[in-house]
Amino acid sequence: MQSLAFYDSPLGKMSIAADEEGIVGIWFCGQKYDQRSVDPHVQKQETPMIAEAKRYFDLYFTGKEPPFTPPLHLLGTPFQMLVWRLLREIPYGSTCTYREIAQKVACEMQRNSMSAQAIGSAVGHNPISIIIPCHRVIGSDGSLTGYAGGIERKQYLLTLEGALRT
Repeated sequence: MQSLAFYDSPLGKMSIAADEEGIVGIWFCGQKYDQRSVDPHVQKQETPMIAEAKRYFDLYFTGKEPPFTPPLHLLGTPFQMLVWRLLREIPYGSTCTYREIAQKVACEMQRNSMSAQAIGSAVGHNPISIIIPCHRVIGSDGSLTGYAGGIERKQYLLTLEGALRT
């Protein structure tokens, strides 16, 4: 059974969904793909895992890198899972390009190349905002492209982390 609760962030209300294994989704309310993996019979209640995610955000939004990650229960295709794992490897305060992620995916899949657009689709469908840091992925020219939560939020998050490239 899934549970759903809300967190009031400096960037607006966020919904946090969890099941018995971990967090299944975190979205800015109203963003593209908001609550797409939430069970229609979700219970609106705070669980210990949701409380842990809220504690993570309390630290994160003060400009500190949280020293822990709440338990996650990712639901996606093998390709998405690979991309989301690589996103988690982007250090706090850093950025990476879609092209760089595509090169890493191609290497892991033992392919000569990988489409940056395929990477963009997997990044865009990341169900766990901020904790899986899709906001740290930027265009090859340094542009802030493609964030389901909105470019203004992406800019805020990167500024908070001190990660904006000039």
